[in-house]
Amino acid sequence: MPLHIDRHTDQSNTAEQKAARRVLIVTAVDAEREAVLRGLDGLQGVDVIAAGVGSAAAAAGTAAALASAPSTYHFVISAGIGGGFVDRAAIASLVIANLIIAADLGAESPDGFLSLDELGFGSARITPNSDWNNQLFDAIHHTGLTVCQGAILTVTTATGTAETATALKGRISGAAAEGMEGHGVAVAAASLGIPVTEIRAISNAVGPRDRAAWRIGDALSSLEAAIKAIREVLS
Repeated sequence: MPLHIDRHTDQSNTAEQKAARRVLIVTAVDAEREAVLRGLDGLQGVDVIAAGVGSAAAAAGTAAALASAPSTYHFVISAGIGGGFVDRAAIASLVIANLIIAADLGAESPDGFLSLDELGFGSARITPNSDWNNQLFDAIHHTGLTVCQGAILTVTTATGTAETATALKGRISGAAAEGMEGHGVAVAAASLGIPVTEIRAISNAVGPRDRAAWRIGDALSSLEAAIKAIREVLS
């Protein structure tokens, strides 16, 4: 998938002023990117890319965007739709990540799954900046949208059974939502010391795959509304 970058530039500011306040929002696909752009409604200082599906594409796309404008971005958001764990995030609600975790990055063993952390090969966990998160949460909550903070899981295979959903909930305390790109975005941003978080609008329940029950349109509308709500935080 080609990488799309929309740059909203305030011509009245100096290059230094613009560099000091730019935000990068990374989505997976064009439908998510377009929802974000509608929510931004021309807000200056925010770039939006569709980097592709999956953690690898997300990491590569984010890294390329950050490298194209060194020392420009001061905040990165992974944004899109995703699955919600039924006891934490209802369909069309929103989740802001207080933990971004590569949930299936590790190894199987006779005693069960071993995470990257348990294997001693680094960490699969990235903790978003709480100050940014609280500002985003307050702005979204203030509009009346349903939003929570919780762990957002990055998976390479979307959950499609009750057994896998139960295993993930047992493995990761506070699991609220699932996506496929957040950890890749977070790794790219964190490697440069840039604060990062993830926002997911819920389109379906994490569990048995039931496409008839998906509400992608409602989730995209929620994503657009969330971005509209945080415009002042990002400006």
